[in-house]
Amino acid sequence: MTGFGRCAMALGMLVSVAAAEPPPAPIPVPVEESVLTEINYVRAHPHDYADELRRYRDFFDGRVVRLPGDPVGELTREGTDAVDEAITFLDRQSPLPPLANGRLLSLAAQDLAEDQGATGYNGHRSSDGAMPGDRVKRRGGDIFVSETISYGYDRPDDVVRQLIVDDGVPSRGHRSLIFAAGNRFAGVGCGEHPRVRYMCVIDYSATATGAPQLPTFAASSR
Repeated sequence: MTGFGRCAMALGMLVSVAAAEPPPAPIPVPVEESVLTEINYVRAHPHDYADELRRYRDFFDGRVVRLPGDPVGELTREGTDAVDEAITFLDRQSPLPPLANGRLLSLAAQDLAEDQGATGYNGHRSSDGAMPGDRVKRRGGDIFVSETISYGYDRPDDVVRQLIVDDGVPSRGHRSLIFAAGNRFAGVGCGEHPRVRYMCVIDYSATATGAPQLPTFAASSR
């Protein structure tokens, strides 16, 4: 066999081996980024998400919801009543623009997730007494922020569905903040929690830093 023939055969073998190699694994998207993406999808497509909740409703048996792959299920407080109320809300909701990521808001949200991951506490108050605005201010921002917290879920779709349905929360305050038209920025911080397995904190504001939204005035002509 000539040298050219051996080279051609070797090249063919290399091509075959290369073609048989699996494609590189996709780079995982941080859960915080995925939660914000899911929130923005719901804000932009409330009617489509209402249809998703209609499908979710089919998995209820009384107050217990059993999703595929979960034979034990989860006990809810209100059963399908909260889901139906959320569907009605979403059917009437107009689409909203997406929330941009606010770096200081994300840092403040992560601060609470890490604090409660170490202490096992819950709620909006840090172990040192700091509230959402205090945490953003420590990061160099201002105090004009609001906050929602999801406990028990590490999948972005589960996190956002919990906040939208707002089972057991009469005010539906978590849902209201997701759809607050004045919110333009959000930051997400997630982490493990010793009592409820996982948590995600979302801080919202009209500005990227938690500063107040100043009114704009149209220029007047004389």
